Order: sequence, then structure tokens, then C-alpha cells
Amino acid sequence: MSEKILVPVLGESITEATVSKWLKSEGDSVEADEPIVELETDKVNLEVPSPISGTLAEINSKDGSVVEVGSILGSVSENGIKSKKDKEIQKIKPLIKENENNIVNLEHQKKEPEVFESEEEKTKKEDEQPLVLTNEIQDKSKIKKQKIDQNLSPAVRKIIAENKIDLKTVKGSGKDGRILKGDLINLMGVNPPPSERKIKYGQEERIKMTRLRQTIAKRLKQAQENAALLTTFNEVDMTNIMEMRKDNQEDFQNRYGIKLGLMSFFVKACVVALKNFPAVNAEIEGDEIIYKNYYNISFAVGTDKGLVVPVLKDADELSFADIEKNIKEISEKAKNGKLTIEDLQGGTFTISNGGVYGSMLSTPILNLPQSGVLGMHNIVDRPIVVDGDIKIRPVMYLALSYDHRIIDGKESVSFLKMIKESLEDPRRLFLDI
Repeated sequence: MSEKILVPVLGESITEATVSKWLKSEGDSVEADEPIVELETDKVNLEVPSPISGTLAEINSKDGSVVEVGSILGSVSENGIKSKKDKEIQKIKPLIKENENNIVNLEHQKKEPEVFESEEEKTKKEDEQPLVLTNEIQDKSKIKKQKIDQNLSPAVRKIIAENKIDLKTVKGSGKDGRILKGDLINLMGVNPPPSERKIKYGQEERIKMTRLRQTIAKRLKQAQENAALLTTFNEVDMTNIMEMRKDNQEDFQNRYGIKLGLMSFFVKACVVALKNFPAVNAEIEGDEIIYKNYYNISFAVGTDKGLVVPVLKDADELSFADIEKNIKEISEKAKNGKLTIEDLQGGTFTISNGGVYGSMLSTPILNLPQSGVLGMHNIVDRPIVVDGDIKIRPVMYLALSYDHRIIDGKESVSFLKMIKESLEDPRRLFLDI
């Protein structure tokens, strides 16, 4: 009895996938629900489990092949197919045939009698052997005897003599081919060697883009072509948030088992601003504007395979602790390649934190069909004016990119200003003002 391994339903609008790699080989034993093959889609990677316990009998779709939803990847046999080791054992022919007499041939080659020499005789023979110079020693001896042109500068002659450089290997760059000091320095390897990647892969290397990278490129190009992109900037004094986190970090962590980060403040501030400026939480579909009365905050996560944007659902209904827990859980799933299609769908507004990589300022690009994205950046101590005095404060630059087709300049600037006010006075977040 055998069961077919089928390509599962991959989510809305996804009809095909690429076989990333098989986790098992033909003939390997597998357990029911054990992952046996990894598929790569436009959005996520997912593992397909074995339908039954048994042996992986057949692989129909090799690594790198494109498969459609419902197509057969392979099959698992419950019994009857032996493992690879068993197959290899069967191929081994017996060394002794059944009808052959078991006769042992005792004949052996005649050997010449060995003559044992004394240590004195060995030493005597070695002393009698002529000395032969190795190639290295021979070459050095030739270099020592070579005639050095007296027209060369003293510094050049000194380097040649000390380093035993063969003049035949040096190409002079001076007048009439005269050897200069720089020629010898280059020859001796003072210049930096080529990069490790150049040594390993050559002058150029060409690899095929992953499905995820292709999708990222396609969507970013669509955002540039289909939206009227514009970016507005502001700065925020992070002093009060930093002090609030410092004063309450220990109690917060003891109660909820997680650290109080910055993202929960930004999510809360964005939700307050989105409620006051509904156009930023809307999208255009044809000649209609769809206003979203729910607040699903997408946040960008960098992975080894590219940027993914999972979604924090119903952020307006979550506490600070719930936001931090959900963000941590979703981020770990993204880095481990465990995101599902549902984790990536339904976002209404995006937050991108380039500050974790050291970015000071950027213009984030829209995550279509959304109309707005907030860019966070690094926190740097800067001189600012506070109550008429110049003080050093931790400052972050904020950037809001938006679709000018649906969001006016007044709305975008006011939206970003409200986020700034909520962050500079975090008490406003608890009052929902």
C-alpha cells in the first residue's frame, strides 16, 4: 500500500510552487507527518509532511522543478519497498559460487632472500651517496651568482640581494625598462590580494533569483509605477520613551515575561493616528476608495532569503505586552522560514525599521495595496532646542511615504505630526488622544 504526496493548497492566488529541496531520499524511512520536502512559493516556504509512516518509494519532482497545486510530488510506501541499504546489499554478489569447490590455493610467489645489513654498513653507504641540491636550493644558488646591474639604484640592489629575487621575473616600469623599487615591492606581494569571493567564484557569478526575491522585485516595481509616491519627514525626541522603558523594564518583564521594546509604542502611536486620518488606512481599487475600519499593522522583517512583511492583526485591540509577544513570535517564524500565508495577508499599514541596521534616514516604499508606510531609523544623540536651551537628546528621524492619489499633503503631514506627539508624550497613548 502506498500514498501519494501532493502539493497542498498554497493560499489565495497562489497556484504553483518550486521544489526547494527534498529532506529525504528514495528508500529512506519516514514517519507520518514528518516533513519530507520543502516548497518555495512567491511569499513563503513551507514543508510538506509524509501522509503515512513507511518508506519514501518515489520522487516525481526533482529539486528546482515547478509544480502546480494538487500535482504529485512522489509517493510513500507503507511496506514492500526496502531501504537503500537493503537494495545495496542485494546487489552485492556472493564471493563463493554454489557449485564451486572450496579449494584454497596455497601457492605463493617465490621471494628473494632478504639480506639484513648492520647499522655500520647502512651509515657507510649513506656517506658514499653523492649530494644532490633540491630545485629550491639550486634556484637560490643561481640567484646568488647572478650579475646585478650596477646602474640600478642602491635601494633596488639591496632588495634584490636580501630577498634573492630573480631579475628575469621582474618587469621594469622605468625608463628603458629599468627596474624601480616599486616594481620589486609589487612583486613581493605588498599589494592586497584579490577578494575571497573572486578567488572562489571567479570574476562574476550568476545565480537564479528565488521566487521570494522575484516577487519582491515585482511588487516594488508595481508600487513605483502604479502609485503617486511622496515622502514627508519629521523628527521625534525619544527621551520620555527611553526613560519610561528604563523605569518600568524590570517590572514589565517580571509580569509579562518579555522586554518592553520600541515597536509597541510605535504600533500604538500609528493606530491612534490611523483612527484620526482614515485615508492613510485605506486603499484604492479601481475608481473606488476602500476605508478599512480595522488596524492590521504590517512590519518588515529581514531574513536570509529576503524581506518579508508579516501582519500584526487587530493591533488596536492588543496591549503593549501582547504587541511585543506577537511581534517576537512572528519575527522568529519569519527568520526560521515558518510563516504561513495567513501571516502575510490582510495588512492595512506598514512600519519599516531600518534603524536596527543603522539607517539614519530613508524613503520607504509602499507595500501595495496599502497607501502608507512609516520608516523608523536609528536613535542618535543630537543637539536640539528645549525651552530655549540647547540640550543633547536621543532623536529619531521619521519618514512617511504615502500614495498622493488618496492622501493629501495636509493629511500626511498632520498624520506624522500626531505620531510624533504621541511618542514624545507617551501618556497620550493611554488616553487615546
